[in-house]
Amino acid sequence: MKGVLYLIPNVISEGGSDVIPASVRSALLTINNFLAEDIRTARRYLSALKIYPSIEAIEFQILNKDTNTLLLPDLMKPIYEGKNLGVISESGCPGVADPGSLAVKYAHDHGIRVVPLVGPSSILLALMASGLNGQKFAFHGYLPIEAKEISKTIKDLERESQAKNQTQIIIETPYRNNQVLDHLLSNLKPSTLLTIAIDITGAGERIETKSVSGWRTNKPVLGKLPAVFCFLA
Repeated sequence: MKGVLYLIPNVISEGGSDVIPASVRSALLTINNFLAEDIRTARRYLSALKIYPSIEAIEFQILNKDTNTLLLPDLMKPIYEGKNLGVISESGCPGVADPGSLAVKYAHDHGIRVVPLVGPSSILLALMASGLNGQKFAFHGYLPIEAKEISKTIKDLERESQAKNQTQIIIETPYRNNQVLDHLLSNLKPSTLLTIAIDITGAGERIETKSVSGWRTNKPVLGKLPAVFCFLA
């Protein structure tokens, strides 16, 4: 009998283990094998939950954006041995802007049961708190790096937002927060509504929605904390 592939939500802010539901903690007690982007941070996360007698007994394998799909049969081996296997994202929910989707696709292709567990998602939490359209929205991940390409992408997304009445959601690595905000304020129309969500569920949490013109008048300096940006034209 095959084991189950569990999708384990991670915290999205430093020291936020209190937001992990009891149901996740219960499921974790049935899992001793994990796939993770970074074994060190996955081990630290599970240790912080204080549910295992010893983390040393837990087995980890790396699954990241560079993982060759040919390695998946070996990575999924515990499931064929009747053991449950957990996929842990570096932040938030596995499979959403996350290489955990590789394991999930493999599971579906090979008749393995997939169980997603409830946990924090910065994308949905930012949308919930934005006041923007939660009926029609799209997540676009990271913007391009090159300046000309990022400007074109922002303007294209704004046109789509206006045409479809659709909230556009993007994320960014903390060290690029201020650059991305500059690009958004330079390329979006003054009337477009922009939400800046910083350090969701963390001690430095700040979520505000203003028009682009309002942000231009009082532009914040964003720290190097996880950020989500939403806008609606």
